[in-house]
Amino acid sequence: MKVNIVRIGNSQGIRIPKTILQQCHLADAIELEVQGNRLVLQSLSRPRAGWEDTFRRMHTHGDDTLLDQRSLSTTKWDRAEWQW
Repeated sequence: MKVNIVRIGNSQGIRIPKTILQQCHLADAIELEVQGNRLVLQSLSRPRAGWEDTFRRMHTHGDDTLLDQRSLSTTKWDRAEWQW
């Protein structure tokens, strides 16, 4: 998508369409980084931040076992009707 650089006070900027902001989950504050000759914008929120540590603690405490063991067993329908 081509966008024009516009004057914003003593600075310059670009207008980002609302649909793109929503698609990229960009809100009020973002992380701005220069990588080579590219400008990279990233959301500050990380939806799954901390999951790895949480899962590691769950495993350490034995809280990572499947609660519904029945779902692992095959049913009569699975054996008779299901085709791979």
